[in-house]
Amino acid sequence: MSAAVSNGVSNETSASNGISPKITLYTNHSCPWAHRAHITLRALNIPYEEVIIPLDRPREPWYLKVNPRGLVPSIKISNGVLEDEILTESAIVSTFIAELFPSPTFWPASHSTPTSALERARISFFVDTFIGKANGLWYPILRSEGEEKEKLGGELLQVIVKEIEPLLEDAKPFFGGKESLTLAEVYRPRGSDDEQWSARQLTIVQALTAPFVLRYQAFAEKGLLPKSVLNGLGALPNYSKWSKAIHEQDAATYIFDGPALADKTAERIAKQKAEGK
Repeated sequence: MSAAVSNGVSNETSASNGISPKITLYTNHSCPWAHRAHITLRALNIPYEEVIIPLDRPREPWYLKVNPRGLVPSIKISNGVLEDEILTESAIVSTFIAELFPSPTFWPASHSTPTSALERARISFFVDTFIGKANGLWYPILRSEGEEKEKLGGELLQVIVKEIEPLLEDAKPFFGGKESLTLAEVYRPRGSDDEQWSARQLTIVQALTAPFVLRYQAFAEKGLLPKSVLNGLGALPNYSKWSKAIHEQDAATYIFDGPALADKTAERIAKQKAEGK
């Protein structure tokens, strides 16, 4: 078993029966789906331990008992009522954490305000659109070359122009016009002051989409995505403002090393092609 590493942020959110929760995150820093759970935990200022699961080899038997699918992320949580409960799948893990540690700026409780149910529905629609419409082109672009890469890159850009850019029209700078005046439970970036940070808070939308937004830019800078995609995204006023705000968030970037990840991804794709996969 890989060694557990403690992420020692503090969280004043009380848990069941006054017992502080113990959360173990089974993860790999190169996986965008696991990255979702990292962002959620950091944004809500929740301490956790992480166990790194290597993804370049068959999963060890002990981890298949945690998650029979062998995927990351998975979490194990105990809090005085829950005892070593395990959840899997990135959207489920992230939403569960957000429900357990409610923050109105991050993921509103379903009946917290007259409009919270509508807000949750719009958040779900945005994430579903981003992942379902845009992200399906992601891996084919990475594996393609030359004219085919440019063609698929153009298709990705058109999807974002048509489907995503209009949904970000009211971003301030985050989805849904979020410009909160309270810190709530959202993590404060190092070196920021209260006035600066009051208008820069992540929501669950960013937690579920930021891993891919970060990779679009980092991978385009390394040539894994066409530079035309990066230039096109930069020309979109709503998307570019939103992306810039995400890149400024410690909660989104604290485990993310774009250049190293792009190099590792290029090596993996080259190996797969050499092996005829």
